[in-house]
Amino acid sequence: MPRTSDHAAGNTIKLLSYNIQVGIATHRPHHYVTRSWRHILPHGRHFHNLDQIADLVKGYDIVGLQEVDAGSLRSSFVNQTEYLAEQGKFKYWYHQMNRNIGHIARHSNGLLSQYGPQEIIEHKLPGRVPGRGAIVARFGNSEQPLVVVLLHLALSARARMQQLMYIGEVVKEYQHVVLMGDMNCQPHSNELSALREKTGLHAPIDDLVTYPSWKPNRKLDHILVSDSIKISKVSVLAAAKFSDHLPISMEVVLPKGVHL
Repeated sequence: MPRTSDHAAGNTIKLLSYNIQVGIATHRPHHYVTRSWRHILPHGRHFHNLDQIADLVKGYDIVGLQEVDAGSLRSSFVNQTEYLAEQGKFKYWYHQMNRNIGHIARHSNGLLSQYGPQEIIEHKLPGRVPGRGAIVARFGNSEQPLVVVLLHLALSARARMQQLMYIGEVVKEYQHVVLMGDMNCQPHSNELSALREKTGLHAPIDDLVTYPSWKPNRKLDHILVSDSIKISKVSVLAAAKFSDHLPISMEVVLPKGVHL
């Protein structure tokens, strides 16, 4: 992928967070019923939809994916993170399987990157119902690393609070942090407010709604950053045909001491 001099120096990077709903296109509420079988069985437009998602994520430097399948019947036994990395021409990819139901489904988070991470650590997030996790990737040198956290939080407020307090302990020691994913809660929820107070992470705009994709009225998908990271652009992409969530995009300028 061609890069500007800023990108080559590691100064400016483009971020994207996207819940792809296993490559299932959802355009209306009734599709949750009429297309529910696609969460178990493969369907004819599966790869067509994935190819469209790959085209959408091209041009980004670091992409966090939620609701990705690691290779089961419903994905035609294809690891969707790997497939999107290949089709989107990403140099590096990583998946974290959080709930393995064998041949039926392998629920995962996925990371796509044009930069090689120095370290990746998987965290199992607390909660009464297991199956939620976080990927913590460290980029750059050990003195001033960029730490990127990708997660998909639980549906219950109590579990989300536990999970965000857990991840807050993980990241609070780092100076330059990006945290992104499907948080399943709104910007002014108690959970996100507690995380911001604990870590100092922030998001610039609260009204960028991402769910449901066909008529968005809630912001469930977030990218939060440390004060040291300058946000130059943020937007929600018009991609209503690919998932029940819209992807959120952010362009940031890293501090001079951070080199990826």
